[in-house]
Amino acid sequence: MILPAIAAGVGVAVIVMSADPFIVRAQDAAPEAVQSAPQPAAEPAPPPDPAAELAAKRDQTRAELETLSKTISLSTDKVSTLQQSIADLEKSTESIRQALIDSAARRKALEKQILESEKKLADLGVKEDGIRRSLHERRGLLAEVLAALQRMGRNPPPALLVTPDDALGSVRSAILLGAVVPGIRKETDKLAADLASLAALQTASAAEKTSLTATMTDGIEEERRMDLLLAENDKLSRSNAAELGAERKRSEELAGKATSLEGLVASMESEIASVRDAAAAARQAEENRKLLTDEQRAQAKALADSGVPDKNRIAPAYPFVELKAKLEVPVTGDILRQFGDADGTGHEAMGMTVATNPETVVTAPADGLVVFAGAFRSYGQMIILDAGDGYHLVLSGMDTINTRQGKFVFSGEPLAVMGAKRVASATALALETNRPTLYIEFRKDGKPVDSRPWWTAKDTGKARNDS
Repeated sequence: MILPAIAAGVGVAVIVMSADPFIVRAQDAAPEAVQSAPQPAAEPAPPPDPAAELAAKRDQTRAELETLSKTISLSTDKVSTLQQSIADLEKSTESIRQALIDSAARRKALEKQILESEKKLADLGVKEDGIRRSLHERRGLLAEVLAALQRMGRNPPPALLVTPDDALGSVRSAILLGAVVPGIRKETDKLAADLASLAALQTASAAEKTSLTATMTDGIEEERRMDLLLAENDKLSRSNAAELGAERKRSEELAGKATSLEGLVASMESEIASVRDAAAAARQAEENRKLLTDEQRAQAKALADSGVPDKNRIAPAYPFVELKAKLEVPVTGDILRQFGDADGTGHEAMGMTVATNPETVVTAPADGLVVFAGAFRSYGQMIILDAGDGYHLVLSGMDTINTRQGKFVFSGEPLAVMGAKRVASATALALETNRPTLYIEFRKDGKPVDSRPWWTAKDTGKARNDS
């Protein structure tokens, strides 16, 4: 890189080989033209932490998506079509609940697509920022390379045959440019590659945003369909309003007095009529199932495996112990904490915690009787399902609950909706996220157990801190 000093003293002829190898283009160049050759780059700054950078970009992307979602609305025609489709449904409990399960499945699939698109956009954004940062750090060097290229392109020298009179000058120029041109070419190729990558990333981001907007619109449509279905289901299942109100008030009183989940379940099953009667009926159905012959049990299992089990049943289609590796996590999101992890208070977590996007639907992980639905102490809004065989499933952290105690629900049936932000509760301590979080706890005979063996392979994964 001592070429600028040499060139300033002797003058340089910029030489470019033409298509004919025996003809050389030469031009006297001013010292500053050669000084525009690449200079050593400054010592680069240490690269940022990729994980922290990706987390920050995901937070930024998520905020942008939340803003975008507020601008999306359904047209009047689309709303009318939805209302008509609900009106055309057979108005029976079985058909409405099946429609709710199907709607919840579609909504969870759309939420998964949104989550994947969010991650993809964040990853594309990090890569784009990396290229921009690289270009910014090399801006001085790139300016010199571009200046040299511009000079060569703007003032093409005339073609001439090398003669004995200028042979010495040509040799000097060739020696100097032999060192300069490869450096310019290398930086030029790298610049072109960076610009091509940047353009490709921008194109991919634009396409992903377009696809994401369509997915979010479909999600809003499915959310509206579910609201209409829930309203119809409420009409069909509503008993005396005064009776329901009295039960709800009594359950709140019991929740205020209970000091543990075991105490809450026991008091609900003994003092709330709808829960007591439904629990007794479910236990009787379980006993009847145990009395079935092997052939009858095989037929019932085949019917359940076909995906169309009896929608009038009041007991789980399967014994809960047979459902290992078959359940789906109730929400779409990222697992932050697993059973046995540190819970931030010096103890081990008794359940798993999943971070979701705002207003994510929460579905029943398995068939079960709702023995409690409401607020309970530091858990916040909570649902407890009796899944049979001594197992209870606890879900907490929701914003809105769409079920009631005493109701038997089916696997995949929508139970609640997450809020816009994380609900402050004892189960969400020390979580480095503002996203809504769902706490899931499995209990066997009153004791917490690890739920991981029950989830499908796609739903099990290592917990990670989400910042």
